[in-house]
Amino acid sequence: MTRVRFAPSPTGYLHVGGARTALFNWLLARHEGGVFLLRIEDTDRARSSAAMTEVILDGLRWLGLDWDGAPEHQADGLERHRADAWRLLETGAAYRCFCTAEQLAERQAAGPGGEAFRYDRYCLERIASADAERRAAAGEPFTVRFRVPAGTTEWDDLVHGVIAFDNAAIEDFIILRSDGTPIYNLAVVSDDIHMRITHVIRGDDHISNTPKQILLYRALGAPLPAFGHVPLILGSDGKRLSKRHGATAIGEYRHQGILPAAMVNFLVLLGWSPRTDEEIFTVDELISRFTIDGINKKSAVFDIQKLLWLNGQHLNRLPADALEEAVVDALADAGLADAATLRTRREWVLRLIDILKPRARTVAEIVAQAGPYLRDSVVYDPDAVAKHWTDRDGARRRLGALAERFSELDRWNEATLESALRSIAESHGEGAGKWIHPLRVALTGSAVSPGIFEVATLMERDLVLDRIAHALHYLDDGAASAADHDDA
Repeated sequence: MTRVRFAPSPTGYLHVGGARTALFNWLLARHEGGVFLLRIEDTDRARSSAAMTEVILDGLRWLGLDWDGAPEHQADGLERHRADAWRLLETGAAYRCFCTAEQLAERQAAGPGGEAFRYDRYCLERIASADAERRAAAGEPFTVRFRVPAGTTEWDDLVHGVIAFDNAAIEDFIILRSDGTPIYNLAVVSDDIHMRITHVIRGDDHISNTPKQILLYRALGAPLPAFGHVPLILGSDGKRLSKRHGATAIGEYRHQGILPAAMVNFLVLLGWSPRTDEEIFTVDELISRFTIDGINKKSAVFDIQKLLWLNGQHLNRLPADALEEAVVDALADAGLADAATLRTRREWVLRLIDILKPRARTVAEIVAQAGPYLRDSVVYDPDAVAKHWTDRDGARRRLGALAERFSELDRWNEATLESALRSIAESHGEGAGKWIHPLRVALTGSAVSPGIFEVATLMERDLVLDRIAHALHYLDDGAASAADHDDA
């Protein structure tokens, strides 16, 4: 059975790269009916925090990436890590190193310049095993170093194919610090063996760790998992994605109105291809189609406009009630309405969402459009005024006639409103557009909106008549100002 893991360090937020790694592992497990495990790598006690762990878990929950069983904590495996280090000592695969930082620095300074210093096996070659045990028993501090064998370490990477490292280029690396705590590579291998991980899917930045970990697996007599290294995510400038490119933490996109389904869709396309031109997928579709061989070898570029486009596609496919909670909370946060009041007007809110979402890419954009329906007054866009109210006398005449006709309607719905506007326009020998555009500016302040009869129906009679009255005052004041200017 496929067993994969996501192993974040709780020293920061869940970022885009980590979220994509988690997603690839989760999709592989769900596609193959396997197990997706979560391990919190919290051995760095000084920088790790329970609060940050919860932020990471909350980000995974928001994305819908559920894990099997309770999360494991790397810090809980400390005794096992030490036991594995002692096993390596006993078999001769590792040895004690008594070199101090000062001694290593001196030897580095005395060595040939221009080359990176690699440990020179001083303690392996100059200290007999019995002496090393005696010095350790006497309390002399030491680290434990892995004895790198001669030869080549290679593996058939699930993404890149065969990758090989000359072991001569790998120094005898430390696996246990002098305080008895494990170094990353030992802890990871010990944990993955303990968790029976079959596939290790992670970022390209871990490729250099892989030969060391393979050597540790072999020295511990454990079967190797399959390794797959996913190319990094780049910014628009071709450099590794970082804060200089904008938001990188998943939580920031959540607060910007990005939907979890859209974020999952976007993340999976950052390095994976369905081998077709399709771009929009539901989570269930991704589970059924995801395979490791679809992961690309080349790095993907993070394109915020693509994310917004995908979000708009997902947003428009969702029914209004699926967006209701997010929209109500966002409207309340924006100060446009009280959440409790909106919940008493549920049918109206659902209709509002339905007419606004076709022009929105995010929940935030729905909120931005919702102002005219919830605020007491409307702000007129100067460009809309210049375009559709340039003929102030004509605009006043048309809006005044509409107000009179609308106030007489027995029923207030799209059909009666449209019939009234078109009949009055026809009676004046004009096209309906000459009446619709000034009305749209009066009701929304903008030259662009959903269908004007949908808008007017949703606003309801009193608000529509109030908006027209306000527009007439605005037009009258503008005409008076123009007249005063002419007299001067």
